[in-house]
Amino acid sequence: MLRWIIIGELAVVVVMVGYLAHRRWGGPRPARPKCPFAVRWTTDALGVLRQPRVKVCKSAHVMTVFDGDRPVKSYRAAVGGGKGDKEREGDRCTPEGEFTVCVKNPDSDYVLSLGLSYPNAEDAARGLRDGLIGRAEHDEIVRAIEQGGCPPWTTALGGEIMIHGCGAGRDWTLGCIALEDDDIREVYPAVPVGTPVAIDP
Repeated sequence: MLRWIIIGELAVVVVMVGYLAHRRWGGPRPARPKCPFAVRWTTDALGVLRQPRVKVCKSAHVMTVFDGDRPVKSYRAAVGGGKGDKEREGDRCTPEGEFTVCVKNPDSDYVLSLGLSYPNAEDAARGLRDGLIGRAEHDEIVRAIEQGGCPPWTTALGGEIMIHGCGAGRDWTLGCIALEDDDIREVYPAVPVGTPVAIDP
């Protein structure tokens, strides 16, 4: 019995030495998704923003708040459980593209919520082309976007895509972007209605 314990312990040592050597001398490491924008991890307070903008990188699970072109602070973010760009109601995908914050909800079931202008005009054109929505729904979406409001959220394209709280540890939402509770409490007052939000794959 003692012999097998010693052999087992030696095997663990050999594996650990191999792992450390692999890391030290440049062996391949698992690839991490890269954001197409600057990421800034900091414990500093977000502060007042003159030109707030938000960018989300779904694959890297990162949301960064910018002031103009300057990255101010990044946050861990969870996204929808579906894969790829959102196409229709119920697909659990987080949309990709250019949106704005069109509404703020201080009484959200998910701590606080920033509603996004999905579907946008491009989504409306795709939905019309694919037969998911009719001309009247398409025109209503486009008109709402042009006026800076929230588009209808009850079409076959889906809606009510929010940035909210309740945790960023795993991809659990139906298409929203989820932050840790303290993070959404920091972001919410700094991001007014009309703030541009870019969501990348």
